[in-house]
Amino acid sequence: MTVAFGLAAKSAESAGLAAVPLMLLPFLSSAFVPADKMGPGARQFAEYQPFTPITETLRGLLSGTPSAGPAITAIAWCAGLALIGYLWARATFTKRA
Repeated sequence: MTVAFGLAAKSAESAGLAAVPLMLLPFLSSAFVPADKMGPGARQFAEYQPFTPITETLRGLLSGTPSAGPAITAIAWCAGLALIGYLWARATFTKRA
């Protein structure tokens, strides 16, 4: 996704700032605070964003209680975002070339 953001940007400054929302997503997930202890709006956002299942999968693996549900969701999020980023970057690069 960051390659696509960089290719779509008009300047180097905007390319650097384009990926900031992606870097903030882990802080808005359940990585630091469990989702059930969050307020209703924050809980809903944290439950349906890509870093929460990744965090839950890593937490389960490190504690010795892995679960297939969050792992499959995490893999699906990663594969989907990678595919979207690849297709977008390829289309932007082809348009410029």
